[in-house]
Amino acid sequence: MGFRVINGRAYPVGNFQLPEDAGASNLNKKDKLNFNDVLKNEITKTQSDYTISKHAAERLSGLNFTSEDMKAIGRGFKLAENKGSRNSVMLYKDVALIASIENKTLITAVEKERSKENIFTNVDSVVLL
Repeated sequence: MGFRVINGRAYPVGNFQLPEDAGASNLNKKDKLNFNDVLKNEITKTQSDYTISKHAAERLSGLNFTSEDMKAIGRGFKLAENKGSRNSVMLYKDVALIASIENKTLITAVEKERSKENIFTNVDSVVLL
């Protein structure tokens, strides 16, 4: 399952599965789940503990994150928070992710090809994922 970033939030892309009893023919009409309820439940289950800014979303639009990637980035936020970091650079795969740990926001992302001769300022930690 992949993720798509919409308005700074990561949403899962893939098939949504209804609970086993949702398709049962013996349920009353009022007991059946509608699509919006199922969608909200799935989004809530997979919603991350951090927000992705519009700028970061634009930079990452070409990359397909899996749920494992999203969890790894979430672990990076927790590691930096536990060490008292406020602003951090997280190095994940071939991408440098600039994050505000205080606001739990992924500010921007810089791919390896674009990062030559770049300087990251106002960061107090680096997290290697």
